[in-house]
Amino acid sequence: MDELLDNPLATIAEAIRTKKTTSLAVTRGFLDRIDMVNPALNALVYSTAEQALKLAEKADLALKNQEPPGKLHGVPITIKDSLDTKDAITTWGTLGRKDFRPGRDATCVARLRDAGAIIMGKTNTPEFTMSFQTSNLVYGTTKNPFDTQRTSGGSSGGAAALIAANATPMDIGTDTGGSIRLPCHFCGIAGIKPTTGRVPCTGNALPSSGLYAPLTQPGPMARYVDDLRFILDIIQGPDNVDPHCVPGATYECDDVKTMRIAYHLDNGICTPTDSITSTLASIVDFMKREGFTLSEARPTGLEMAGLIFPRVIGADGEVLKALLEDSRTDTVSPNLKPSIGHTRQEPSAAEIAQTINLWHNYQSSMLGFFDDFDLLICPVNARTAHKHDEHEDLNAYTYTSAYNLTGWPGAVIRAGQDELNLPIGVQIIAAPFREDRCLTMAKWLETNLSTFAPPPVYAGRQELEAQT
Repeated sequence: MDELLDNPLATIAEAIRTKKTTSLAVTRGFLDRIDMVNPALNALVYSTAEQALKLAEKADLALKNQEPPGKLHGVPITIKDSLDTKDAITTWGTLGRKDFRPGRDATCVARLRDAGAIIMGKTNTPEFTMSFQTSNLVYGTTKNPFDTQRTSGGSSGGAAALIAANATPMDIGTDTGGSIRLPCHFCGIAGIKPTTGRVPCTGNALPSSGLYAPLTQPGPMARYVDDLRFILDIIQGPDNVDPHCVPGATYECDDVKTMRIAYHLDNGICTPTDSITSTLASIVDFMKREGFTLSEARPTGLEMAGLIFPRVIGADGEVLKALLEDSRTDTVSPNLKPSIGHTRQEPSAAEIAQTINLWHNYQSSMLGFFDDFDLLICPVNARTAHKHDEHEDLNAYTYTSAYNLTGWPGAVIRAGQDELNLPIGVQIIAAPFREDRCLTMAKWLETNLSTFAPPPVYAGRQELEAQT
């Protein structure tokens, strides 16, 4: 059983569907893993274990009765606590919702359940997802499985930490400024932020209305690139609720070696650490030796990301005020206080109009990049996982937020490690609705790069399993 749980989602689902194992056995296996690693991580913050086991038994009975299975029939998963779940408390990381049950699922959650998935519990998120560290006043701080003195990233840090420890096969993150890609980089897993409008945001903590709603996208996080494609196919498409979600075109990627690939090791805003730069440089050299054609280039206008992103966030201060009021939250998490303080400056109508104009011009300028290139390879962040509450240089996060502003898809996989054995990710960016190119390139790299050691928390779990 332990060997099966280390496999991609499709393999686990097929084993259940063909009755080589049972949903109950798989669910018990992952719940046991959660019990072993979660005390060190604080990644799973609300367990639905008892209900999950009952649903697993029902899934096995359905197969026995020859009921048609879905793509994820009987597969246990976890869900980020910013996404509503009808049968489990969903706090959005805010005290006013610490006992709140939404009574309905977020659209992407409903689609996973319709495909047969079983939810084992909710993973931690900062308040309203508005931080690059995963900590809140409801559940506390999530720790990085490679070093529990360090952050797992935010805002999908609970999901990333649990996946890295291989205690859940997948989760759904949400990404407004890097909240899928950053935790993947910090924790050494795979993830993708889809194109703006590919996946509905309905039922997420940040609403699908307001000025910066188009920044946010739910997306899959997992250990394998194949899992990202598998999940994205299930959760994508309009739900006739999210006004930004559109019928996205679906493409089949060309031969990966015929694609025009650009790369940069420095975005001109914040220079990465030497270990990140050298890791990505070695990937570029390796790809050239393998016959790829790569050109060093940056999209025109990229240098404006650090100016525009905080202005867009600050221009719609009513969103956070409304969320606090609707949630009946009186005490705000320390991570959220700077955002609340900034929004009190109340930008004028002229300033908001100027921000929208800057943003749209930035999008237009950046799009011309795809006249010459099919893919962009670059860092995910300027540094690896830092210690909890350590000072953050927000310019380091422009490697992700730049592409929330454009709405382009971006995948991340592990590419190496630094001198402290902390993971280093590589980011693969493509034109709107060309997730196929991101994932095909990510799969090629995953297949051809060296494998990496699992986190110490994972190794400790293996030792405990061996003893039992």
